[in-house]
Amino acid sequence: MMNTFIDLSLDIYEGAPTFANDPECHVTAYHTIDSLGYNMTQLSMSTHQGTHLDAPFHFVRAGKTVEQLDLHKCIGEALLVDLSHKQPKEALQIADFLPYEEGIVKGARVIYRTDWDRQFPQKHYFSDFPYMTLELAQWLASREIGMIGMDVPTPNPVDFDPVHQALLGAEIVIVEGLANLAQIQASRFFFMAAPLKIVGRDGSPVRALAMLDDGSR
Repeated sequence: MMNTFIDLSLDIYEGAPTFANDPECHVTAYHTIDSLGYNMTQLSMSTHQGTHLDAPFHFVRAGKTVEQLDLHKCIGEALLVDLSHKQPKEALQIADFLPYEEGIVKGARVIYRTDWDRQFPQKHYFSDFPYMTLELAQWLASREIGMIGMDVPTPNPVDFDPVHQALLGAEIVIVEGLANLAQIQASRFFFMAAPLKIVGRDGSPVRALAMLDDGSR
């Protein structure tokens, strides 16, 4: 059986936008074929640049760091929740996830689609997206899922602390800044978003992918 890969990642490039308080993204030619016989690039950016994941240590003092994550949480079958009807700045509620409740169980990888990635790299991409309520975050935590993924830059732009605390405090890996979820027509698919093995830190950029069999598109 043939498989199709869909890239679910945003581009990383010189000056790629990020949140105002985060480090700037720089992709700089360090050596070139003309100068030293080969090309080499220096990369400087946040651990939360573009498509990335949050480890619990991002908001939890004693939380697990990136290299301590169970990779099963970010690699394996995922459930896709279609919320593409949601409007800018509209709340995502528990009720929006109830039709998918049967698959939102202990250890599950859950990804929700709003198609907000189409607004990248515009400035309002970081502020006006449909947002997760604290009640929804607490409900997901109570279901003991393993991962929550989204095509927005963060779950909530205002109540980011309590929402992150609810999810990461339950050791739910958060994958943010996904893209191209509209290309996935199946409700379940194989998902991959492995982080770099950054010792002792809070997050990592990822190359997120969907692997679909011939009947899943």
